[in-house]
Order: sequence, then structure tokens, then C-alpha cells
Amino acid sequence: MALRAYAQISPSPGVTYTNPVIAGDFADPSVIRVGDTYYAVGTSSEWGPAYPLYTSGDLVNWTYVGPVFHQLPPWTMGSYWAPELFHRNGTYYVYYTARRKSDRRSFIGVATTRDLTKGFTDHGLLLEWTTEAIDPFVIEDAGKLYMTWKAYGLDQGRAIEILGAELSADGLRVTGPPFSLIRAERDTWEKGGAEGQAIFKRGRYFYMLYSGNACCGPQCNYQVGIARAESLRGPWEKFADNPLLVSDTDWKCPGHGTVVVTPDRRYFYLHHAYNGVDFTFTGRQGVLSELIWDDKSQWPAFRYGRSTPTRAESPGQAGQKRPLPLAVDFSRAGGNVPWVWDVSLPRPVYRVNQGYLQLVNTGSDQAGVFLGLVIKKGTYTLSADLVPQADLLQSVCLYGDARNQLGLGIRQGSLELWQIREGKRTILKTQPIPEAAPLVTLQVRSKEGRFFEFGWRTKDGSQTLLTEAPLDGSFLPRWDRAPRIGIGLSGKDQASSRVRALSVHYGEP
Repeated sequence: MALRAYAQISPSPGVTYTNPVIAGDFADPSVIRVGDTYYAVGTSSEWGPAYPLYTSGDLVNWTYVGPVFHQLPPWTMGSYWAPELFHRNGTYYVYYTARRKSDRRSFIGVATTRDLTKGFTDHGLLLEWTTEAIDPFVIEDAGKLYMTWKAYGLDQGRAIEILGAELSADGLRVTGPPFSLIRAERDTWEKGGAEGQAIFKRGRYFYMLYSGNACCGPQCNYQVGIARAESLRGPWEKFADNPLLVSDTDWKCPGHGTVVVTPDRRYFYLHHAYNGVDFTFTGRQGVLSELIWDDKSQWPAFRYGRSTPTRAESPGQAGQKRPLPLAVDFSRAGGNVPWVWDVSLPRPVYRVNQGYLQLVNTGSDQAGVFLGLVIKKGTYTLSADLVPQADLLQSVCLYGDARNQLGLGIRQGSLELWQIREGKRTILKTQPIPEAAPLVTLQVRSKEGRFFEFGWRTKDGSQTLLTEAPLDGSFLPRWDRAPRIGIGLSGKDQASSRVRALSVHYGEP
């Protein structure tokens, strides 16, 4: 078993899929199966709306449902990490990590719904524990509910542990005393970290996949290990040949996911990893890896070796569909664009009216207002058709956070190439354009999510590049999240954008 499991093998002939299965920044995914339908939710970090939710019939082709929260829970202020889905008796639960407004510490909340398309009702803070409690995971055992979490991650001089406690029958309160499942060992591959636990039962054992090392950013070295126990309370035995899943050139820093079992009893781990080319510039994407079992030892291994497969045998018989490029003409449609925004700033005010996307500039701060899209792949072209305004700079914009942005803006009679880096705004280049131009297309071309070319054209004109050489946007990624691309505004307060159309096409132009 060990030789087969750890040697890279090719998928069997037949229907295959290619990773990622959920493209773009979708870290810490949680997946459940209800009947023949799968649901997945992931981290949104500092982006609203909080926690994107997807559905699938085959674990490979996913459709965006909407966010868990249309309105942010009032006790929270950001760091919307590691949501975990759970389903029981017709009710869907999400146990989530968020930063509390009162002290900026991250703790665990809970919300419920009976209809995923309508969002969740928040029940508030469920658990606070020392200086931080994150990464909730809920499991049912002998009719009782238990929640596990990562503890002591910010406590000096104390080893990180995965703790557990019993929940009330309705899943909304912690009722039992805490107990320890595993502790991170500093002199092993875990390097002092254990988190992102996913627990499931097979036969007489509970199994726990968990992640260790640094999760995020260019210096990440995330890996996945496994442990097992005959009782949820332990003792837990760590696999002697950990880690099970590590980086390679195609997929870097894999980890933090959950296990789901198909109707034909195949075990799949939906987790995240960085693409080997686009890396942090596109973020941690949703990838799928299959577990296989050695019936003698009762330990699993990943089917295609110790690395995330680029191509693998599909869970079902349906082929993998290529995602359609985004192309919206606001004079005809435009209500279903999956917009995102910076949760540290007031929620953007926007509407589709009179054939335009009208985003309202609600402040004079140099960071302006931003309405964005998740980047699915690092090489792409975004185009926006805009009507110039005299007192408003409308931009196609790469947005890392309020202090780190890069964009090309237009006002009547001029173009402005600009950046905000560590809070300092700089105009990189300006160029006059005809005052009477009724509609101008601004365009940004991205290479690997890092190098950017900006250009423009009028309706009847040819494309003109403003950048003599690609600009390096490597200052944009923010540790645990990737930049977004979209529309930015600055200038007159309460002035509105006039965006006629928007498109994003992936791949080389």
C-alpha cells in the first residue's frame, strides 16, 4: 500500500477532472453531502459578503449560490475565516471564525438556515477561548454533537492543541467541558502548528486530517497529516509516515479542507492550495484529492501520491465544464454579478439603472470606493466601457486593500494611471483624451496575476497602451488573501459611475 500510495500514478481511463474545481481565492473549504447534492463554503477573509457558498451534483462542477451572510453579523468586524457546514434534521448550520469588534480577537460564531438560497440567520458568538479560537469543526457521535477547534495559537509558551467540547442538542451552545484531541509537536513536520482539522469515521476509527506549518503567503509551507482514534476523546495516534500531502511544482502549500463520502463510498478531500504559477496572486484555490484505503492497516493515503493531482478520475460520470467568461452589458442585464468589497469600509452603494452600473462614491478618502470580482486565474483581460464624468475618476482597479491598489482611471478629457502603495498615492502617468468621447473602454491585461498592462480605446479607435512595460503588482497580495479586480471611484462625493459593460476573459489575449 505505501509504495502505491506515495508514487505518482495516472488516473484511470474515463471521465477525469482538472484542479482547481473551485477556482479563485477559496481557502479553508468545508463540504457536505445532503442526498445527492454537495455544498461547499469557504473563507472570505476581509471581503464581503461573508463566506461564499457553492453547490454541485458531482464535486467537480460547482455553481455559486450566494453568501452565507448578506448582512455581516453585528458582533464581527472582519477575518471571516474557516466556516464549517453541518446538516442535521433539515437545518443547515455554519460554524465560523470572525474577529470581534470589541477586542479584535478571533472567536467562533454559529448561524442556521433551512434554505441555503436565502442566507443564514446568525445566532452570535458561540465560543471564546483564551486569546483566539478558530477553525471550528462539528461532528455527531452516538447522537451527541461535538465541536472541535484550534486553541492557543496566540498564547505565548503554550503548544497549539485541537480541543473539543459537547454542544447542546440544537447545536447552538457549548455545554460540555473541553477535552484535548491532539497537540502540535514543535520538533516535527508540524513546526508548532496544527489546525484545519476534518474528522470523519470509518469502521472502528475516527480519522482526523489536519494541517501544519505556515498556511499563507510567499513563505508558506503548509502540509497535511492524519491521526486516528477509537473514541473521539482519544487517545489519538498520529500516522508514523506523516505528512500525507505536501507541495510540488503544480500545487503549493495544500491543506485545510474537509472529507466527504460519495454515494459509492469514495472518499474525497476538498481543500485549498496555491497554483504553482499564479501562486499568491490568485490565492488559495479549491482543489480535490481522493483518499484510498489499505484494509490491512486501516490507514488511508492519497490516491495520486503526496501531492495534489493536476488531473484525476472524477467522482461521477459528468464531464468537467469550462467556466464561461464574464461578459455583462448593463443596458440589457447585470443583476447577478457576484460582486465583492472591502469589509473594513462602508458597504458600497450601487445599482443597475438606465443601462449603467451606477456605483456611488460615498467619501473623499483617497482609497475611494471599490466594487470587485474574484480572480479565477492569473492571466486574464478585464475591459470596462465607461462614460467619462467631469468630477469623478472612474478606474479599472486591482485592489489588495485600502492601502494597496493599482488602477487606470478616466475623467472627462484625461486618463490617469495611479497606484496606492502602503497608503501613499502616486500618479504614474497622465494622458489627455478627446473631451467629447462619449464612451471609452479601459482595459487591464494581467500576466500570472502579477504583471499588468493598462490601455484604452474609444468606440471607433484602436487600442492604446499607457504602459511601456508591464507594471509589477507584487505589492498587492495581503498575506491570507489575493487581490480583486473591478471598478474603483474617487472624486466628488455622491457622484456615480457610468459603466455600460464589463467583461473578464481568461488566458492570453
